[in-house]
Amino acid sequence: MGTKTQPQLAKENERRIRANDKEFNAQFKYHNNYIKTSKYSLFTFLPFNLLEQFQRLANFYFLCLLVLQLIPAISSLTPVTTAIPLIGVLTLTAVKDAYDDIQRHLSDSQVNNRKSKTLRNGKLVEAKWSEVQVGDVIRLDNNQFVAADTLLLSTSEPNGLCFIETAELDGETNLKAKQCLTETIELGDRHDALWNFNGEIICERPNNLLNKFDGTLIWRSQRFALDNEKILLRGCVLRNTQWCYGVVVFAGVDTKLMQNSGKTQFKSTGVDRLLNFIIIGIVLFLVSICALFAIGCAVWEGLIGQHFQLYLPWERIIPKDYIPTGATVIGLLVFFSYAIVLNTVVPISLYVSVEVIRFVQSFLINWDEEMYYATTNTYAKARTTTLNEELGQIQYIFSDKTGTLTQNIMTFNKCSINGRSYGDVIDLRTGELIEITEALQTVDFSANPHHESDFRWYDRTLLDAVRSDEEHSHVFFRLLALCHTVMAETVDGKLEYQAQSPDEAALVAAARNFGFVFRTRTPNSITIEVMGQLEEYELLNILDFNNVRKRMSVILRRGDSMVLYCKGADNVIYDRLHGGQEDLKARTQDHLNKFAGEGLRTLALAERRLTEQYYNDWRSRQQEAALSMDSREQKLNEIYEEIESEMQLVGVTAIEDKLQDGVPKSIANLQNAGIKIWVLTGDKQETAINIGYSCQLLTDELADVFIVDGNSVEEVEKQLRQFKESIKIYNRFRPGGFDPFDRLNSDSNMDPLSVTMTQTSAFMQETNLPPTPPPPPAISVVTFRWDDKIKDNKGGPDSAECNDLFGDEKRSEGGGTASIVVDENTGFALVVNGHSLVHCLSPELETKFLDIASQCKAVICCRVTPLQKALVVELIKRAKNAVTLAIGDGANDVSMIKAAHIGVGISGQEGLQAVLSSDYSIAQFRYLERLLLVHGRWSYYRMCKFLRYFFYKNFAFTLCHCWYSLFCGFSAQTVFDPMFISVYNLFYTSLPVLALGVFEQDVSDKNSVEFPRLYTPGLKSELFNIREFIYSVLHGAFTSLVLFLIPYGVYKDGVSENGYIVSDHMTLGAVVATILIVDNTAQISLYTSYWTVVNHVTIWGSLVWYFVLDYFYNYVIGGPYVGSLTQAMKDLTFWVTMLITVMALVAPVLAYKFYLLDVHPSLSDKIRQRSLKKIHSRASSNVRRTASSRRGRRSVRSGYAFAHQEGFGRLITSGKIMHKLPQDFAFPLGLGTKKTQVLHNNLNSADGSKTNNISGHNMVNNNTNLRQNQNQNHSSMADIRADGRGTGGDDGRGSVGTDDMSPRAPCQDLDTINL
Repeated sequence: MGTKTQPQLAKENERRIRANDKEFNAQFKYHNNYIKTSKYSLFTFLPFNLLEQFQRLANFYFLCLLVLQLIPAISSLTPVTTAIPLIGVLTLTAVKDAYDDIQRHLSDSQVNNRKSKTLRNGKLVEAKWSEVQVGDVIRLDNNQFVAADTLLLSTSEPNGLCFIETAELDGETNLKAKQCLTETIELGDRHDALWNFNGEIICERPNNLLNKFDGTLIWRSQRFALDNEKILLRGCVLRNTQWCYGVVVFAGVDTKLMQNSGKTQFKSTGVDRLLNFIIIGIVLFLVSICALFAIGCAVWEGLIGQHFQLYLPWERIIPKDYIPTGATVIGLLVFFSYAIVLNTVVPISLYVSVEVIRFVQSFLINWDEEMYYATTNTYAKARTTTLNEELGQIQYIFSDKTGTLTQNIMTFNKCSINGRSYGDVIDLRTGELIEITEALQTVDFSANPHHESDFRWYDRTLLDAVRSDEEHSHVFFRLLALCHTVMAETVDGKLEYQAQSPDEAALVAAARNFGFVFRTRTPNSITIEVMGQLEEYELLNILDFNNVRKRMSVILRRGDSMVLYCKGADNVIYDRLHGGQEDLKARTQDHLNKFAGEGLRTLALAERRLTEQYYNDWRSRQQEAALSMDSREQKLNEIYEEIESEMQLVGVTAIEDKLQDGVPKSIANLQNAGIKIWVLTGDKQETAINIGYSCQLLTDELADVFIVDGNSVEEVEKQLRQFKESIKIYNRFRPGGFDPFDRLNSDSNMDPLSVTMTQTSAFMQETNLPPTPPPPPAISVVTFRWDDKIKDNKGGPDSAECNDLFGDEKRSEGGGTASIVVDENTGFALVVNGHSLVHCLSPELETKFLDIASQCKAVICCRVTPLQKALVVELIKRAKNAVTLAIGDGANDVSMIKAAHIGVGISGQEGLQAVLSSDYSIAQFRYLERLLLVHGRWSYYRMCKFLRYFFYKNFAFTLCHCWYSLFCGFSAQTVFDPMFISVYNLFYTSLPVLALGVFEQDVSDKNSVEFPRLYTPGLKSELFNIREFIYSVLHGAFTSLVLFLIPYGVYKDGVSENGYIVSDHMTLGAVVATILIVDNTAQISLYTSYWTVVNHVTIWGSLVWYFVLDYFYNYVIGGPYVGSLTQAMKDLTFWVTMLITVMALVAPVLAYKFYLLDVHPSLSDKIRQRSLKKIHSRASSNVRRTASSRRGRRSVRSGYAFAHQEGFGRLITSGKIMHKLPQDFAFPLGLGTKKTQVLHNNLNSADGSKTNNISGHNMVNNNTNLRQNQNQNHSSMADIRADGRGTGGDDGRGSVGTDDMSPRAPCQDLDTINL
């Protein structure tokens, strides 16, 4: 009983669909194609939103208070005091939530209202995407998005082929081929045949596996196997295919795109979480105070109050027979009374103010002209209004590569032909290289009718060689025009190419512009146009690319000649060249190293002339291997190896994957701000590493680049263990690798060493140096600086680096402190392949992986799936408890964007899926720098300052009741007018603090970018934490004590000049309230660093507004305190009391601020001081890491990135698809790479004056500087003498640099520790 049979279990795990049969499909209640990301509807908004808001602890707390205030016996305040703020909070939050949800509704509507052609009753009609149902037959036209996951039935191309672009799914813009069943090709585009198609599809249930589909088609009493090659997924774009038809298999939320989107998570900021914790603490504090006062009231009533019942009668509900019982009941009621009176210590206006500040800050982001991208007319957009300050606390950035860091545009940059390099422009007068810029004149290709107007080439000599019929250049470009799998089509009379990879498109386009135009192809031929003459080649074979072969070849015949053209990774091609080319290979190898050193993607070209007899013999053996049922792939590879040998080297190509503008600078600045950057990409390893070097995420100064590419848990664990040992050895032997804090705690007379991880090159001071021990093997760049002492870092988190930025103005005459400045680029980088990442994320290796990754400057994960991206983000969130940001531009980034604390979408080339799922959207990666370092830092700084001041003013206000309780028998009587209590936070103090939270800034936006170290306080949550909160509370408590006691002492038993008694309760309350408002005005004036018109209006206007409202309420409405303040102000006592009290409160704050500013200034303080003195400083170069020149990068071999999967070779020749899982490349990096150590020498001037001397010159790996560096002396650690003098050059004197010289000195390469 209760067990399910096998057929029942099978039905639960399968999905049955019948084409063109709505009734049959309706019984399964499949989802339609409607997409919904919004939360509310018109009818559900009010109840659901209120339910959501009252789930917040603070709102529920105030609702309970409101209920208590409705009970007269325990409430000394009218319910209006809580009801008005609570309704205001709920209303403002509801308006904000409604605005956000309306935006989501608009986005959903845009997607759901896209048009799709659908067969209905035998006719093709245009329907909305949302109306498409499972089982519908739909038509797709060229360049159209696929509306739902569809089984391909027929196409316009021969053999049922079609080509799609999957940028929305995996970020790849290269074309992929799909092929329908041969049995359904006959349906064509005949609507009657398609409408009568009644095939039944049995397939897997909806899942998130993009590369897997299992199913069966039952049609005409036959069963046909279905796989992923016959499925078009939602989000793909049809390319190079006029039309195709298919049956909808998955729709809406069941599609693989939506299954990979991940669940929308509720996101809250770290400040929110801290506030919730603080609120709980405040509530516990409030309960304790109320309990204490309740006990005090019970004791007072039992001992004293019982004797004054004539004047202070007890309530009717209080038992009067037994005094202790009555006193206890009174104490219990007073507990709730104090809970109401002191409720302002948890002000509901806090939440109103926070929401308003965030809302306005979001608009400041939207309106920022500096983040406007004119090319696409796109502004930055804050799609949420609740996460702004979290932008100032980002610790990890997870970035996609394609389309996020790069433009995904490949350009033919340089080449080497027959041992001669082309692409560099040389000044004929000096023989030096000319830097290529936009201003440099390009070569004119207009004589070629097929040239591309946007093609840029600057070296005229190559075009001259082609036009002069130079043999080698013709072979080079003929190879590029023939050896590929590109498809050509004519659109509006213009020849266009559709390539499997951007690399191929760039190479074929380069050949086209130089006069070798690929025109068309058939399965058996390729036609090109060479200098206006058509040439047709018979295509005999395509030996296609895969990740194991790392090359592709074509065998062609024209007339009596037969040739094999091959292109591939240079190390693979070099192994297959015939002998006798040593000189050519050596020269070409130099060019390869140079190109790869510039971050270009290199590819080697070779050819082999074949005889008819040899080819026929090889062809017969190749066909035999192709038909073999046993080890077919191995046999074919052996046959391919045989013919791809004894080749002649033709040349080398160098392609640049263009970075977006400003990416290297942005990454350098973000890293210098203390943010770790991880790149998670679906691209292959070589591509990702090359881009890593191009964008300066990886640099030559790195000690090593670790590559994790193991295929098993054991292999990955072994690699991680080796890398961990490397890090240990590096940390042990590197300069400054010791713990500087041990020296700080020692009893030695030697000053402690200050180790500062920054690229700042400190200017060296003249002092006597202590003896320096011989250094261990050096890897990092080291600078010695001699300061008089290490300053204490009390003034802020950035004080430690101020000396690096501005120098120490207070130098002592005596000994100095050695400060080792280790180049920030030193360290390690980690590259992880997708199949290895699976093991790294497993529970047994997770900790080891994190331990290594957290010690690396940069991490790159290659060939990762969308869900793996999200898993990596979740791992860092969970294990490191770090604030994360994910940025991407495609649908494959959606799950990562949703998983991170902050999701940023780039509105780029890959659709709007990432933008629609993001919290913030920008048009270019470089705007992320401003979003974080300016808006993020400002938002965090403003919010923290706002919270510190808000808690201060509210504790100063509320605790006055506590001190007054000591004089009123703990009766819960209030000091202030109840109306003053109601409107204190709403009318009297709200606008100044809102202006502070919206407009405050410590330094300008320009300085925020120039000095990225200003961002570091947010990383450590140093501007608002438990310590800062306690400081605000203690400051508020002190203020309330002074605020109450001084007026109380003055007015107790006080008499005016006219003999009137002024010691009444109402006068005291009015005086204390007025002094409180004046003190608030004075304190926020001191808090404000950046004054605007709004600040002036709100601060001084609120002070005036208090007197206006007080007069209006008491004299016009008739409040109970009428005349109290007016009479008090007529007496000089009031003004003297106010002056003394305010001075007593402001003086300690001013003294502390001046002390910090003078003795322990923060980095922002020093920047402001410099700005005020109008001293022009180039300190930005000391803080921001300068992106190293491309020419200075080591050779990274190989940059081959030809395609992501097997090409179209067999498709072209046979119409069949052979799908193979790609193998990741083994990248020749790892342990034992060459590194450079640069050392600064400290030089003393002859006259003993304090002069900063800088030794050394830049090392730049171009030909000019190489010749210069040959004459320079290499410095080493041993060059530093005890007297501070450095060993000189050839003339024995130390070289003194000028201001335009880099402080780095050239030195020979030192080997990294080789395990």
